[in-house]
Amino acid sequence: MAETKAKTKKAKTETGEIQKLRIRVSAYENKILDASVKQIVDTALRYDAKVEGPVPLPTELKKYTVNRSSFIDKNSREQFEMRVHKRLIDILNPGGKIIESLTNLNLPSGVNIDVKMI
Repeated sequence: MAETKAKTKKAKTETGEIQKLRIRVSAYENKILDASVKQIVDTALRYDAKVEGPVPLPTELKKYTVNRSSFIDKNSREQFEMRVHKRLIDILNPGGKIIESLTNLNLPSGVNIDVKMI
């Protein structure tokens, strides 16, 4: 009975779970964001990695309301908004060359990247 448990554990580790490199990219401008996502996907495909995405995530809106005048027209207000566009990319079973090439990418300023291993 102990042998069967050991065999099942070995079978699970040999098949292994699929490792994913999950990349979340966000920026204020969608054109810059799409260009940087394309650059990341092209780099991953150059090393024969399987890529899932880019998946567009909901745009985050931050609205700010400001008084136009502090003294005379108290009821007159002005609204500003900031839009944060986001994309999600999954790279399945990344190798060392893929990770190294992704760290050496030169992306434009204003693009934020979060990388997680799952």
